[in-house]
Amino acid sequence: MLEKTDQAVGRSKGGLTTKSHTRTDALGNPTGFYLTGGATYDLCGSDALLALSISHTWLADRAYDADARVIAPIKAVQGHAVIPSKRNRLQPREFDRQLYQARHLIENFFAKIKQYRAIATRYDKLASHFLSAIHLVSCVVWLN
Repeated sequence: MLEKTDQAVGRSKGGLTTKSHTRTDALGNPTGFYLTGGATYDLCGSDALLALSISHTWLADRAYDADARVIAPIKAVQGHAVIPSKRNRLQPREFDRQLYQARHLIENFFAKIKQYRAIATRYDKLASHFLSAIHLVSCVVWLN
């Protein structure tokens, strides 16, 4: 029997939820997925998605502002991180505000896949089935 953490289910304010970490290309098409429980923080997904990437420019929100886990691996491959600094950072980093505006493409992708009720409500009990449903819906979105 699998534990709830193995099934990417976590308790958050809204109840039992799943968080889908997604990487997209420059056009907003999905290139990678990783599931975690809803109560986990965003950096858990970045570890898996950074290792699989061929991208040199990364656009992410403030939750991914971590020097050791995100910024250093990107700079190790001569990449460019377009990530705004957290508000509590003592020395804020500079980032390209014009390029950061393109981050809306990932939010648009999430809006498109949540049009499918099975993705928005997670009907599947097993994480592997839910992830395969995300892959299937992503293919449909990508083809449209």
